[in-house]
Order: sequence, then structure tokens, then C-alpha cells
Amino acid sequence: MKTLLITLLGLLALPVWALDAPDQQRLASIQQEWAHIQYEVPEGQRVAAFETLAAKSSAFTRERPKVAEAWIWSGIVTSSWAGAQGGLGALSKVKQAKADLEKALSLDPVALQGSAYASLAALYDRVPGWPIGFGDSDKAQGLLEQALKINPDGIDPLYFWGDHLFRQGHYAQAKAALDKALQAAPRPGRELADSGRRKDIELLLTDVNKKLK
Repeated sequence: MKTLLITLLGLLALPVWALDAPDQQRLASIQQEWAHIQYEVPEGQRVAAFETLAAKSSAFTRERPKVAEAWIWSGIVTSSWAGAQGGLGALSKVKQAKADLEKALSLDPVALQGSAYASLAALYDRVPGWPIGFGDSDKAQGLLEQALKINPDGIDPLYFWGDHLFRQGHYAQAKAALDKALQAAPRPGRELADSGRRKDIELLLTDVNKKLK
């Protein structure tokens, strides 16, 4: 769970025109700090760094409770914190991340081009199933299908779709999804997140290609 949950993230960051300028700036700051922690901070320092960022993202939801984007990023940060921590002790954080993402969907399912669907799907794919957790590959697939309807060419939904297909043993389809993800358009202001996600994709493609031999 540690290795896979920690990838959560950076789903995102297309322009958030519906937000006012202060909220856009606040959201961009959280996104950029997430990418820095995820892709530049040494692994042993990530738990503390994500804990600090989780406090900021949680404060955003308290102060702007009707902003779906705030809840999306609170869920992403909290799930990444859980991934950095690892183990069964992280399950409470994963459940909180799930609740945050479900809240975002109740407010605006298409916020950040459906990122809540993709992020929630990633949790269902990676968390252990009952009785330990709530993991469910069928639910993950349904959520990913919703995410791809909204954002069919996005790097993150395509990455998670490819990962899901890989887990299900559909290696050729996984490769097609991941190859398409590598062709995704750059996201302005999200250069570090894009670079890190491409590395995630390339690592997964290495495993996919081994299965195809």
C-alpha cells in the first residue's frame, strides 16, 4: 500500500477558472508543494512534510467548505500522507481521504476535470479489501470510466486506468493507455507534477512490457 498510495497524486491542475483569485492561488500553492514533496523530498522526510501540508489542505476545506477543489486536494494530500506512512496504521488517513473525495463529488463531480473520480478510484484499487479496508476493483473501474468520460486525454486518469488494467492482467490494453498518457498535453504551472507522473508511467510500462514478452 505504501508504494502505490504515495503516487496519488497530483491529479490535476488544470486552470480553475471557477475559483476566485485568492482560492486559485491557495490551490496552486498546495499543488506545487505536493509535487515538491512527492518528487523531490527524500522518502524518509515525506511523512512529516505531508503531515504539514495536510494541515494546510484541511484548513482550506474548513474555510471554503463549498469549494470542491479544496476537498479534492485534501483527499490527495491525505492519501499521499497515508502512503508515505504505510502499514495498517495509515488506514484511518485513507478513510479520511475517501470521505474528502466523496465530499468533492457531492459538490461538483467535474471539478478539476473529474479528478475526484480518478483519485477515489486509485484508493479503491490500492487499499486492501474487506475486512481490513474498503478496496474494490469493480468500484475502481466504474470510477475510472467516469473520470475518462470527463477527461479522456488526461495524464492522470490514463495513468490510473493503465495501472488498473495491469492489475487485472490486461497487459496490452494497459500499454495502450500508458502510451497515450505519455502523449498528454502539458499542464501549465504543473511541470514538476507532469515530469514525475511521466516517470511513474515509464516505470509501470517497464513492468507491462515484461508481461507482454
